[in-house]
Amino acid sequence: MKKISGNKLLVKALREEQVDTIFGYPGACTIDISDELYKQDYTKVILPRQEVALVHEADAYARSTGKEGVCLVTSGPGATNLVTGIATAYMDSIPVVAITCNVTLPLLGKDSFQEVDIAGVTMPITKHGYIVKDVNILADTLRKAFHIAKSGRPGPVLVDITKDVTAASCEYTPKKPESVERAGHYTQEDLDAALEVISKAKKPYIYLGGGAILSGASEEVRAFAKKLDSPVCDTLMGKGAYDGYDPLYTGMIGMHGTKTSNLGVSECDLLVALGARFSDRVIGNASLFAKNAKILHIDIDAAEINKNIHADVSIVGDLKDILTKLIARMEQMHHPEWTAHILELKEKYPLKYDDSQLSCPYIIEELDRITKGNAIITTDVGQHQMWAAQYYHYTKPRTFLSSGGLGTMGYGIGACIGAKTGCPDKICVNIGGDGCFRMNLIELATASRYQIPIIQIIINNHVLGMVRQWQTLFYGKRYSQTVLEDAVDYCKVAEGLGCAAIRVTAKEEVAPAIEKAIALQKPVVIDCRIPEDDKVFPMVPAGAAISEVFDGDDLASK
Repeated sequence: MKKISGNKLLVKALREEQVDTIFGYPGACTIDISDELYKQDYTKVILPRQEVALVHEADAYARSTGKEGVCLVTSGPGATNLVTGIATAYMDSIPVVAITCNVTLPLLGKDSFQEVDIAGVTMPITKHGYIVKDVNILADTLRKAFHIAKSGRPGPVLVDITKDVTAASCEYTPKKPESVERAGHYTQEDLDAALEVISKAKKPYIYLGGGAILSGASEEVRAFAKKLDSPVCDTLMGKGAYDGYDPLYTGMIGMHGTKTSNLGVSECDLLVALGARFSDRVIGNASLFAKNAKILHIDIDAAEINKNIHADVSIVGDLKDILTKLIARMEQMHHPEWTAHILELKEKYPLKYDDSQLSCPYIIEELDRITKGNAIITTDVGQHQMWAAQYYHYTKPRTFLSSGGLGTMGYGIGACIGAKTGCPDKICVNIGGDGCFRMNLIELATASRYQIPIIQIIINNHVLGMVRQWQTLFYGKRYSQTVLEDAVDYCKVAEGLGCAAIRVTAKEEVAPAIEKAIALQKPVVIDCRIPEDDKVFPMVPAGAAISEVFDGDDLASK
């Protein structure tokens, strides 16, 4: 059998995995791979402005398509620039394969130029990490990396390859990728126990997390909710797993969740957690969370069971598979008094904002109306992230992409590019505050270079809004390091980077701006000037029970 070089082998192995897009930045240690990618026409390579954004692009490509996101960078600072993005993917269970190249084997461990132990650096934030020092194991290592990234609870895997491996030669035998098994290790007794607590429930509530998206269980979730006759709430990561227009959908739970969700979960007698991990932003004071309820927890990751909240009944396995089996054995349930009570709470405590002036909720509502809820929405992190979660109606999975676990400012632009690359037929819009936007605004040049028609909406209040909100409510209005008043003109910056730009200062300008941005079919920045002291409500103070949720009306009445 003819031998081929490591760089050719790597490209062939990626083709085996049906990788059609790589987000990569070249360097001395990847030059051979870059040369090989140049010679082929199967895999598209997107060149970002900086590696920090590159891994967010791969991450969002994975979130929006359900495939693995792949990125390729050189050694040293190229590799370390991936760390925050890898951690972002890890916290949200996103399958990313990060390929880094290192110095040659004789130079390892000698503090050589641009040498770093990236496998060691990223060990706590990856599912697994490999260092490939022998070309003969390169193909199998890459296969293992892809399999691990997408199996069980998905997550990022790092493959670090020494430069001499890409130059060396070996025999290569193509191999079909292994199928992914997610069934888990639950028993019939586990299903029986779940069905028993379900049958006894008078006031059930369903709590959806990101696992409902990752498992592809959206249809099963909806069927299960109907059969249980239960209200449904979700987290940031669970958006789109359940229809945002359904009467029994009550919105997000947690620190900025709706009053209905927070109060309803606090009153329920059975909480069914589907693919959720009971994060601190959701549960508030753990000792007081859903204290009246039995907890049924279904998740692919056994490590999440009883980690933050004790489960009375748990099932470890693939959510889609488990729900299918539960639905088949469940009787149709009816909880008319309970669901009527929840609907009363929805009517009593709707989301509301000051509609007398331009605001982010108004912008999100107009975006929702114009796109009919069919766009992919990416966000940065802060007030705008919460508003985007609250006021856009997500009806399909993989349409809300945000850094939920790590809370990564600067995630959004790269994510929007990655989503649009993976889903070119979708309208892709990034919602970002001016604080987040300035962190990675240079990626507008990536969008303009490839003419990727993303829409960047800047929620521009000249402050770090979420921190300022806390400073206003709990720190005596001492606005330390949160005022961003300066002379930067984001429209001029956008135009200088090859994008169209629209400035919006009034409500009546919002709809025309969005419609124009969609019609232009090129990267567009919409700079929306909103008041500096708009606040995200409802809100739960840190450390409080979620039943202590309050809004602007509650503050005004004090």
